[in-house]
Amino acid sequence: MAVKIRLRRMGAKKSPFYRLVVADSRSPRDGRFVESIGYYNPTREPAEVKVDEDKALTWLSRGAQPSETVLKLFKKTGVWEKFAAKKAKTKEVTQG
Repeated sequence: MAVKIRLRRMGAKKSPFYRLVVADSRSPRDGRFVESIGYYNPTREPAEVKVDEDKALTWLSRGAQPSETVLKLFKKTGVWEKFAAKKAKTKEVTQG
């Protein structure tokens, strides 16, 4: 099962609100998902982003692929840097 971390659109018409969810890549955008790991509200000024870092790092280490937008949000919140550091540390241990 190919797993993706992507946005699920919610909210009223013309006022979008998104949840960051872990879902099977074959399921529709607003369809079934495995777990919700945060939210993104672009209508606020500045845009509001909340990510459960532990869950996100767990899913990334299991091989879940973030969408382009989620990757940008992860970089903005610092989750991606933590994942890259963790990955580099693991690679260092296995080689050394």
